[in-house]
Amino acid sequence: MDISNLEKYRKDLKQLLDEGHGVSIALLKISYKDEYLKALVSQHGGDSTKAMAEFGAIPAFEKVYQHWYSQALPVVKQLLPDRHADFIRLYERPKARKELTFATYRIEDACQRLRSGRVGVGVDTKAAVNLLDQQIAIVEAIERRFDSSLFDIRQMVQADLLDSELDSAKELLKNGYARAAGAIAGVVLEGHLKEVCDKQGLAKKSGTIAVLNDALKAAGVIELSQHRYIQLLGDLRNKCSHKNAADPTTEDVTDLINGVDKVIKTVF
Repeated sequence: MDISNLEKYRKDLKQLLDEGHGVSIALLKISYKDEYLKALVSQHGGDSTKAMAEFGAIPAFEKVYQHWYSQALPVVKQLLPDRHADFIRLYERPKARKELTFATYRIEDACQRLRSGRVGVGVDTKAAVNLLDQQIAIVEAIERRFDSSLFDIRQMVQADLLDSELDSAKELLKNGYARAAGAIAGVVLEGHLKEVCDKQGLAKKSGTIAVLNDALKAAGVIELSQHRYIQLLGDLRNKCSHKNAADPTTEDVTDLINGVDKVIKTVF
């Protein structure tokens, strides 16, 4: 029996937080090297061999952080949109920055191991420790919302419904009903784009894929590449929904279904 999207989100969020704490350890390693190693020796009862083995197994911060940030950013955008800008600000260096100080240092600088001034006097990766702690705290706030009666599960229910409809489209395609399968996938795409527009409070003249897509692009919700991709999916949908000289191929409908599945999981 498949678990619901809600339970999948819970599981994925817990994994994201576990990875976040691992990233934090990687940052502590490069920021407090000797002090951190001494702490490990103490934790291992003075066994320096075990401590060195654990210390050496800690991965490179910049690598694990970039992976974690790429996963965490869309989660924050979808489930805690009012903190999305804060989450980015903690990572990206200020565009108008004139000098590298404790106040202007960002996690992006730590990924490049930037430092200024003399060792022990200037600013280095230690300045990013508190910034990463804040990012992790934002993700933890999302986890708490799952257990709050104030959390809006409308998107979760909608996601379950869309997944179910796409499963129906796949089954139709499997049985040779390519046009019908493509039509259903098109309805799923249109419904999802409308839901996103409603969530963003965007005015729209109609509910067609083209109009919804343009509205999202104009509002900056999606990028140009996403806009063009959705245009392509809209063209495939039209090929399925309107009687043309050439019927949609199995490959056309497969691309449409896979594309819609991608959009409903990345555009929100």
